Amino acid sequence: MENELSAPDVVICECFARDGLQHEAQFVPTQAKVNVIDAFTAAGFRRIEATSYSHPVRVPAFSDASDVLAQISRKQGVAYKATCPNRRAVERAIADRQAGHGAEELSLLASASESHTQRNLRTSRAGQWTRIEEMVELAAGRFTLVGVVSMALGCAIEGSVDPVSVAADVAKFAELGVELVTIGDTIGAGNPRSVRRLFREISSAAPGVKPIAHFHNTRGSALANCMAALEEGCTMIDSAMGGVGGHPSQFSYGGEGFTGNLATEDLVDLLEAQGISTGIDLDAMMKASHLCEEILERPLHSMVARAGLATQALGAKLDV
Repeated sequence: MENELSAPDVVICECFARDGLQHEAQFVPTQAKVNVIDAFTAAGFRRIEATSYSHPVRVPAFSDASDVLAQISRKQGVAYKATCPNRRAVERAIADRQAGHGAEELSLLASASESHTQRNLRTSRAGQWTRIEEMVELAAGRFTLVGVVSMALGCAIEGSVDPVSVAADVAKFAELGVELVTIGDTIGAGNPRSVRRLFREISSAAPGVKPIAHFHNTRGSALANCMAALEEGCTMIDSAMGGVGGHPSQFSYGGEGFTGNLATEDLVDLLEAQGISTGIDLDAMMKASHLCEEILERPLHSMVARAGLATQALGAKLDV
């Protein structure tokens, strides 16, 4: 259970409502999004990725971004995050903040590869960095800014990615005053050794930055990669209930297999079983997990959702 008197060892950002739902071909109703975000808040998540200010025509899944942020039940100490791909997105975020229902955090998107930048953001890497500089200036201290480097451990189009180049991107965010930077294994190509090397490069190039591990489970390595990141001092991880999402519905990264996020249920269960605190109420988390499956009307990819929590299973055996 959550101990409100102490900070958790690891802070998990629950990404179902944004990174998870961007993969869905059918629009998820606003009230359903609000209900599930409220369930995450009740479970004790301290960071929740709530929505995206992407263009409502290009990404209709989040055409209700402002409505979602206006209707969720907020809790002191919880940061709700929205993704901003361009200047217009930040302008919308500022308008919602001024109206009294904005996000606390904004994600600013970059990619480690030129080809992915052109495909996903419709500009060059240089052009996107110019955008990022403009967005940071426009945000002007109103939000906690979170840099994002996609394809950090390999690109679906270009192949291998130089960890020194990724660390340089993180350092660019640091120069702009961005102290949280998400390291995205967008195609799930990372392994513990490559994760350790990359996080060491980041620590050397940008020692003032807190890296956030965002690892996809495309090849079943996400949990192992998270443990490798923790060994390198990382204390912040992104995941999504049921392992959903990972890319926009119109794109495909990582071949024909499963391309989704790391399942939150599996991550929290693994950490808590080792005595690594997350501040999350396990029973409430499982209720939120079931709600996510109800909303999407299908079983999702969490192993724990099928087998149950390890701590409960071990407790049951000890009682026999």
